[in-house]
Amino acid sequence: MTRFTSLAATSRSSAAAELFQLSGLAVGKRIVVAMSGGVDSSVVAALAAQTGAEVIGVTLQLYDHGAATGRKGACCAGDDIRDARAVADRLGIAHYVFDHESRFREEVVEAFADDYLAGKTPIPCIRCNMGPKFTDLLAMARNLGADCLATGHYVRRIAGPGGSELHRALDPARDQSYFLYGTTEAQLDFLRFPLGGLPKSETRAFAEKFGLAVAAKPDSQDICFVPDGDYAKVVSAVRPEGVLPGEIVDARTGEVLGEHRGVIHYTVGQRRGLELGGLSEPLYVTGIDAPSRRVLVGPRAMLAVASARIVETNRIGPMPDGPLTAKVRSLAKPVPVTVEGMLGDGASVSLQFAQPEYGVAPGQAAVIYAGERVVGGGWIDSTVSA
Repeated sequence: MTRFTSLAATSRSSAAAELFQLSGLAVGKRIVVAMSGGVDSSVVAALAAQTGAEVIGVTLQLYDHGAATGRKGACCAGDDIRDARAVADRLGIAHYVFDHESRFREEVVEAFADDYLAGKTPIPCIRCNMGPKFTDLLAMARNLGADCLATGHYVRRIAGPGGSELHRALDPARDQSYFLYGTTEAQLDFLRFPLGGLPKSETRAFAEKFGLAVAAKPDSQDICFVPDGDYAKVVSAVRPEGVLPGEIVDARTGEVLGEHRGVIHYTVGQRRGLELGGLSEPLYVTGIDAPSRRVLVGPRAMLAVASARIVETNRIGPMPDGPLTAKVRSLAKPVPVTVEGMLGDGASVSLQFAQPEYGVAPGQAAVIYAGERVVGGGWIDSTVSA
């Protein structure tokens, strides 16, 4: 049974020291903390300050500050920057804000729109972690002479026989390892994740103990730059051609069943929103032919996938000899798989599922685990039906 550190059993200072020591950081160093303005990163900053280290908070402004003001579920913009600054002031630590809006738009928002136009199901949070958040923040932290960069992600960094390893959080409900599979070994050596052994309730308890105004602040939504979950609105603003209508076609027979409002409104596995009446069976989106603007539909059985081609792969540590599992969605349960090919260094591999898997779509990430350890992963480029 997993045993979380009890807040009642330890003082704030010893808890902070323990958390950072578990993360591999000696007390009394210079720590840069990535502060998004939420409760998690704010608690990390407070815990870091308790160690006696010099702490510097850094926030990246990733999209329009004015447009995000007052918006719920955002991060790294608007009121969240104000909240991060207020936390830093309370803790008595330095705080810097860097404008990364242009790079974020190019590498994350525009890539998100292009994936939708190509009929893919994008995961922008992974691209953000691979680019602006980790690559740029790590460079900033090193330029500031830091001994590490600490973040509020719920994952664990563990010293293994071959070097630093990335493991799932102890609280499965908070685990964010799916979004961090692209972390390199060099980055992992410099990163610290103090919250990986805590449940969210304990993190909020720390925030209350520290007197942080963000203690009860709601969690940010998965895609911070998509207001109200309206992905199509964002994509159409960046790529207006995505709203061109086209045909909805039966994938089995080629029969035209109706017309859609633009491929950006559909992803593989989707059932709602097809607006097809008079059918004898429920139909799902089984594929998107982006060049011809055709949405292919069929019964759920057509969604079963036997294998997937994974591209631009990353590996963290050695490949294990034992069994592997994989997640093809952030909330999916890991399922048994085998990997054919050499994972890592951007290579392509084939992921073979032990049983037919559903909900596997190009554009998503496949993340591979050996027990609790993240072995690596890559982007799903294509699939083979079961």
